Amino acid sequence: MEKIVSLTLIVNGHNMETIIFIIAVKAFFVAMKKEETLLLSESELAQTRLLGKRLSRLRLARRVRQEDAAVRAGLSRPTARKIEHGDPGRTLGQVLRYLGAVAPGMTLQQLLEGKDPSLLALEASEKRQRVRELSAAERDKLDF
Repeated sequence: MEKIVSLTLIVNGHNMETIIFIIAVKAFFVAMKKEETLLLSESELAQTRLLGKRLSRLRLARRVRQEDAAVRAGLSRPTARKIEHGDPGRTLGQVLRYLGAVAPGMTLQQLLEGKDPSLLALEASEKRQRVRELSAAERDKLDF
C-alpha cells in the first residue's frame, strides 16, 4: 500500500494520493463485508440460515414471488436471495424491509415464533398422511 500512496499527482485539483487512498480503503471494507462468515461461530451462522429459511418459507406460504418482494423492499433480487439463504453480510435493515415486503406489519419476533396462519397452513399441507385400507363397502363402490 505504501507504493500506491507514494504517487502524488494532481487531477482536477485533487491530490491523486488521496483518491487512491480512498479507493484502497473502500476496497478493504468491501472485502471485509464479504468475509462476514469468518467472524461468526457455527451456531451464529446457523441462526442466520434459520432466519433466512423462515423468511423464505413465509414468502412461499404467502405466495409472493421473490422478485416482487425484492422490488417492494427496494432490494435487488440477488440480495433477496442472499437474505433467504441466511447471508450474514446483509444488514438488519435489509432483512426488516424484506420481511415487511413479504408480510406487512409482521415483526421479527412473530416470524421467529412461526405462528402465522399462512405458515401453519403450509406446514399442514406438507405433512404426510397415512393411507388407510378401504373397507369392503368402499372397494365394492369403486368396483375393485
